[in-house]
Amino acid sequence: MSAPAAASQYSKENPFPARVTENRLLNKPGSAKETRHFVVSLEGSDLAYKAGDSLGVFPTNRASEVGEIIDRLHATGDELVSPAMLKLAAPITLREALTHRLALGGPTAKLVALLAAKATDIGEKAKLEELLKPENKEQLAGFLDEREYVDLLAEFPSARLAPQELVDLMRKLMPRLYSIASSSKVYPREIHLTVAVVRYTTNHRERHGVCSTFLADRVLLNETPTPVFVSNSHFGPPADGAVDCIMVGPGTGIAPFRAFVQDRVASGATGRNWLFFGDQKHATDYLYQEEWEKYLADGKLAHLDLAWSRDQGVKVYVQDKMRAKAAELWSWIKGGAGFYVCGDAKRMAKDVDQALHDIIAEQGGMAIEQAREYVKQMKKDKRYQRDVY
Repeated sequence: MSAPAAASQYSKENPFPARVTENRLLNKPGSAKETRHFVVSLEGSDLAYKAGDSLGVFPTNRASEVGEIIDRLHATGDELVSPAMLKLAAPITLREALTHRLALGGPTAKLVALLAAKATDIGEKAKLEELLKPENKEQLAGFLDEREYVDLLAEFPSARLAPQELVDLMRKLMPRLYSIASSSKVYPREIHLTVAVVRYTTNHRERHGVCSTFLADRVLLNETPTPVFVSNSHFGPPADGAVDCIMVGPGTGIAPFRAFVQDRVASGATGRNWLFFGDQKHATDYLYQEEWEKYLADGKLAHLDLAWSRDQGVKVYVQDKMRAKAAELWSWIKGGAGFYVCGDAKRMAKDVDQALHDIIAEQGGMAIEQAREYVKQMKKDKRYQRDVY
């Protein structure tokens, strides 16, 4: 990895008001997904970044959702509030708090308890009190999981809350971190992001990922100031350009590996590059297809293994492609290659980790315990790195 960039005047505490200059859909028509490529301009800032770093983005909440909460509180939005967790020097308006400072999702049992105490409708009160019984802990968790603050205000209208009472129960709106999908050696004054836009339905309401739809829907190109900061990472391509690099990044996990390959090509790294990428369908979800195929044709990628889960009866994933290439994978690893994984922590990263252990055990003629020790040593040597979320 290159040396960390010099400290910038801009940080998480003092984000840079960047402009987004590009927003394009990466999936083709017919895809079940909405994955977008964003370009964030660093012009006017002293921000610098390296391959493997992340960009922190501070979103704002949707105006329609903020407006509905204000209406359901029978408020105007101009009421002054001091949300406890924000530790503000002076109060701010309710609208400002709900738009820029507070998370509108993730209601807790404390809100249910407050609504139960305030509800004047017998039926509403009984339902809330039932949910709060100790034996109904799991039911309460499931109930809250399906709802945001606005749902609870809508479902229990007889419980009239003062704006301050509500905001005191809300959490801070946190920035979202996205793996940077560009190399500063190629794009020194801009940062590229690969973002899965989150839209789904729960409790008969459409939900919108706060930051992904902020970037996709609410940021006007070249206009809306978008507060950002660079988050330094310990994740990054091999410091020695002669070292081979194996990258496993399905879905938006492809982002940092686009940066890795750009970086290694720009610096004239002589180590070979091997990419495993997967998604649902080849025809609609092959992110950055033209770029990968050009790298392959130019010899900048030694191998490109693609896994499509929905193109055939049996789902195929990146770990299946790894197992199919076990002998060569082991030959690269034995030769000192770095192994990098980015993407979903819950399933994919675990499955890839299991495949790595199995391949090392089988191909290296090791007992499972020896393979475990081998992988542990790879981690210590920074040869096995993960950026999972």
